[in-house]
Amino acid sequence: MTPQTDEGALVDDIAARIRTRIMNGELAIGKPLRQAALAAEYGVSRTPVREALRQLQHGGLIEMQPHRGAVVRVPAPWEVRQAYEVRAELEGLAARRAASRITEGQLGELRRHNDVLRAAARGPAAHDHAGAPSATTAANDCFHTVVCQAADNPWLSRMIDRINESFPRNVSSLALAGDERHRLLNIREHDAIVAALTDRDPDRAQEAMREHVLSSGEHLTAWYERRSQIVFHG
Repeated sequence: MTPQTDEGALVDDIAARIRTRIMNGELAIGKPLRQAALAAEYGVSRTPVREALRQLQHGGLIEMQPHRGAVVRVPAPWEVRQAYEVRAELEGLAARRAASRITEGQLGELRRHNDVLRAAARGPAAHDHAGAPSATTAANDCFHTVVCQAADNPWLSRMIDRINESFPRNVSSLALAGDERHRLLNIREHDAIVAALTDRDPDRAQEAMREHVLSSGEHLTAWYERRSQIVFHG
């Protein structure tokens, strides 16, 4: 590879590593990202770190703030609501397609993932020492992934993934952590989706998924509204 290619690969690698830490919550929203500290941690000069941060800024995960530099971006609540409006339509379409394509094995996977959520629903949501989401968040993500896989449309899956990758993946778990009522609602909505898919009813499946994602979006929007006040106003 040419030196320019080597440098570009290094920047991409650093950006991917920082992105992963943001997405799993290790680098929390509102957290400053110091170039010197990151360069020392990754054993590189500041130049590729600076370029990696620019790449992440372009992708919307970080922003540059006066007197603070690069900071993990706190999405505006209206952005979250709008993104989830789009996600609701896309995942609704995925559920509609899945109704005629889903296998018994995939239906079993959906039930198992929801059972993980059901078993944990009446206690506080757990997180590991690094702030990464517990198995319950993984189960929730896998539930939606199985539906997308059953829809059998890679274009649709990529568009849904693009929306999901716009926000740290641990935030949904944090939003559910202190709200038992919403955790139980989340499970009931999943049950309705599974029932519609089991009955091979595309209309019910689409509407159940659409309403579920919209409900989740409103809950997440409210969480971001509260979090924005904490981050910016202490």
